[in-house]
Amino acid sequence: MKTLIFNGSPRKKGDTMEMVNTLCAELGGEIKIVNAYFDGIRPCVDCRWCFKNKGCAVKDDMQEIFQYIEECDHVVIASPIYFGEITGMLLAVLSRLQTYFSARYIRKEEPVPKKKTGGILLTAGSFGPRDKGEGTAQMLLEQLSCVSKGTVYVDHTDKTPVKEQENVLEEVRSLARAIKEA
Repeated sequence: MKTLIFNGSPRKKGDTMEMVNTLCAELGGEIKIVNAYFDGIRPCVDCRWCFKNKGCAVKDDMQEIFQYIEECDHVVIASPIYFGEITGMLLAVLSRLQTYFSARYIRKEEPVPKKKTGGILLTAGSFGPRDKGEGTAQMLLEQLSCVSKGTVYVDHTDKTPVKEQENVLEEVRSLARAIKEA
């Protein structure tokens, strides 16, 4: 079992990573984490190369991720919510999924033949709407032929960190089990 996690948190030991680590411990198997703030992945430059070609003209660390997307069984998007949306750095990395959108809607090809399951992990330091960020993550999972098994969202982590919220950690474990059983 292979899982790909797109992590949009700039904090290596923050609340989002606490959820990711809990998910990984329950999932097991081979896990690859793309850290939007630290990996060498540039955003889409709208060169439109993918309108006619499979893959991406931008050659960077995303090339390895494209290969892993083809092979993996599960995809998870994890991010803090900033102004109602997943983080800008994660959006920049995920903009590279334009190649799959182009495959489906422009080249009329099945972008990712291997069906996948996955989920969404979202955190917020205070409060605010999560609908836009969750919707963005859901739409991006769909581009990867991935059916989401759910979202775990926690807010007010500035007051109570995730590691102190056993109910949230159990929700994450439950999501991991749902992903594995699919």
